[in-house]
Amino acid sequence: MPQTAPDSIDTSNAYVSWGEFLGSGYTASLALVCLAVWLHAADSLIVATMLPSIVAEIGGAALVSWSVSIYEIGSIVAGAATALLTMRYGLRGPMSLSAVLFGAGCALSAVSPSMMVLLVGRGLQGLGGGGLVAMSFVALGVLFPRRYAARALAVVSTFWSISAFLGPLIGGFFVEYATWRLGFWFFAAQAFGLALWIALRGGIARPTAATEMDRFPIARLALLCLAVVLISLGGVRVEPVSTTLYVAAGLLCLSWFFWRDNAAGSDRLLPAASVDPRHAAGATLLMLLLLSMATVAILAYGPLLMVAVHGTSALIAGYIVAASSVGWTLTAVIVSGAPERQDRMWIVAGMAMTTLAVAGFAYAVPQGPLWLIAVFALLEGGGFGLAWTFILRRVTALVPKSEEQRVSAAMPTIQRLGYALGAAYLGIVANASGFLSMDSTAEAQDVGRWLFLSCVPLALAGLLAMLGLVRRHPYDETLD
Repeated sequence: MPQTAPDSIDTSNAYVSWGEFLGSGYTASLALVCLAVWLHAADSLIVATMLPSIVAEIGGAALVSWSVSIYEIGSIVAGAATALLTMRYGLRGPMSLSAVLFGAGCALSAVSPSMMVLLVGRGLQGLGGGGLVAMSFVALGVLFPRRYAARALAVVSTFWSISAFLGPLIGGFFVEYATWRLGFWFFAAQAFGLALWIALRGGIARPTAATEMDRFPIARLALLCLAVVLISLGGVRVEPVSTTLYVAAGLLCLSWFFWRDNAAGSDRLLPAASVDPRHAAGATLLMLLLLSMATVAILAYGPLLMVAVHGTSALIAGYIVAASSVGWTLTAVIVSGAPERQDRMWIVAGMAMTTLAVAGFAYAVPQGPLWLIAVFALLEGGGFGLAWTFILRRVTALVPKSEEQRVSAAMPTIQRLGYALGAAYLGIVANASGFLSMDSTAEAQDVGRWLFLSCVPLALAGLLAMLGLVRRHPYDETLD
């Protein structure tokens, strides 16, 4: 059974069938990556379902929002460190350690006597889960030949979508028939099992860069962590003055992080020129940052506005939002066998589809009907699913080989950073448009209209950044 991708890069443009991919001998590698992604993707949805029972037993209602924020902070920091760790130590050690951290966080949460202890557990889960999902993207490029990478990513996207539906159901099962503590133990067992599997499995990638240990970039990671904390505070407190100050301070720290990291040479956490649209990697990450900021609105405010405007149940509103995951999976599976020469076409089509959905929400959320909101949710996720596979494949082909792991690990990290930034930005817009004081359907419609209209410029800016990735490159001559 193959364990690592061959040294030579397969740039064949032949169509790859599902039968060929599933029979290629990479089943174990695929299962390992899918389990890592599952742990991260399902965790937040399951915890959200269990939170009312958690608060009822151990208290800490005032800290509920931080159960999400702390997890996201850990995920972003871990994701930023992933490329450097895997380049120095390979995949086996860092990925196994991430699984152990995730399991330890779940175990600590399971025995938590108070919300403060649970938050420490959530921080460990964020570090472990963020590391796992970022290393999964690295693993897709390391464990699979380029020929099979698109099909592998389509399967991973499917598991992500499944978690969106199973997460709330599993959380509800433990609350209804067992205890929320057993729910955490359920995930701890999976994480420790994954850590053992990785530790015992042969052939997982060796380091691709010099392994001498310079000073680990603790200061840069601390700066990134501080930036995300400030931005998260700006999203939680929606008063215009305080939110603006928090976000401004966070952006200042974030800019400082990008500057310091870019000057760090071989110890960089992110690719060179990480948000410079003139370079393929910078264009990719800037595009993902802006489009993630633009698309977080339906997740953050969609359910609340659907309940206020259309009188639907929270469950139905939640599953309408989850339609985005379904759209991502459907399109990823449908186009995953496309040859590399079509990558630019699918990237443009997908990002344009997502931008259209952002604009569509500005009409559908305040006006309805509900089925139209669901259609735009499908389009939004479908656009990402259509493009994501080919974004990863194209950018790793265009950057120097020494940057491949950095850019692969940076994609999910930058996406989460975009969600944090977008939530803070939308907090300002929501407060300014009367979200906290709305008490009629008409007022809720106005809030929804302003919220989603404010996302359109971000999506359009993301499309402009995309041009740096899809413009003609000498590499494309080899594919024609």
